[in-house]
Amino acid sequence: MKALVLEENAKLVYKDVPPPKRDDPSWLGVAVKAAGICGSDLHRGFGNGAYRHPLVMGHEFSGVVDDPAGGAAFGKGDRVSVFPLLWCGKCPPCQTGDYALCRDYDYYGSRRDGAFSEYLYVPEKNLLRVPDHVDLVHAAMAEPAAVALHGVRRLTIKPGATAAVYGAGPIGNMVAQWLRINGCRRVFAVDVDPGKLAIAAAMGLETVDSRGQDPVAAIREATGGAGADKVVEAVGLPSTFLQAVMTAAAFGEVVFLGNIAGTFNIGEKDFSSILRRELRIHGSWNSKWTPRGSDDWAAALAYMDRELEVKPLISHRPPLSEGVDIFNRLAEKKLAAGKIVFVL
Repeated sequence: MKALVLEENAKLVYKDVPPPKRDDPSWLGVAVKAAGICGSDLHRGFGNGAYRHPLVMGHEFSGVVDDPAGGAAFGKGDRVSVFPLLWCGKCPPCQTGDYALCRDYDYYGSRRDGAFSEYLYVPEKNLLRVPDHVDLVHAAMAEPAAVALHGVRRLTIKPGATAAVYGAGPIGNMVAQWLRINGCRRVFAVDVDPGKLAIAAAMGLETVDSRGQDPVAAIREATGGAGADKVVEAVGLPSTFLQAVMTAAAFGEVVFLGNIAGTFNIGEKDFSSILRRELRIHGSWNSKWTPRGSDDWAAALAYMDRELEVKPLISHRPPLSEGVDIFNRLAEKKLAAGKIVFVL
């Protein structure tokens, strides 16, 4: 089969590889139909972030069951989305269903070969049926959509609340949509990219271009000096972490969703402001796969292609054979893109 193989740091090759083996008789064979590029893939492939070489990256994907296992609830041809984390089932977080905090986990696309290939074997417990109303390519966005929702679910949102999101890329945009779906009346999207801001504006979000203005001051002015009740940082920069904190209104909540690059420092005056405003600050990591039915993934797919729009966020749909060129251009900052989803 064909796969996009990371042979060493910054060296990707599209080539024939042996088909995967079935780790367990109960695992199902899935033909990958769509696989999205995550920012972590770029770091893993071109920033010395890989656990091993060679490696097939890719953890945001959807596909079709091709080789069902005996007794499985999924049959040949069923459309599925895949939770990429393989949990141990033994540690304390696993006992409470908090698989993202598993102490001994495996992961498609990082610790084991992932979805930038034509075929994978997957445990049935990691599969979720894609609803009929969801485009299968869009279903590859279930993972980031669930991550975005998980961050929003850290907040206590009352109808009519005001919210702000730092970062209008795919994750930030979906965070903003989830905030609105969950009852926020006004949602500000902050970014420096005109293209991302244009997409957000077309969706009815209030945009703040932070290239030529202080976003904290702009949002406070737009809210009569109050600030935003709920704020989510989805960029991962020290500067936006601080801006997110300073944007929050009194008794507000802040979620740190972006995986930070650099050192976050805060001065005495700004820290005192956190205390005086009695802010609540939450960390958010990955997503919840349980309890089934009300988990982040089921909700993401239930709302997708309805209230949650992901189609405008997908800027490129290349075949996997163009993966080497796509990644090289991204690494060299020669490709302006939203979400890139390989279509197989």
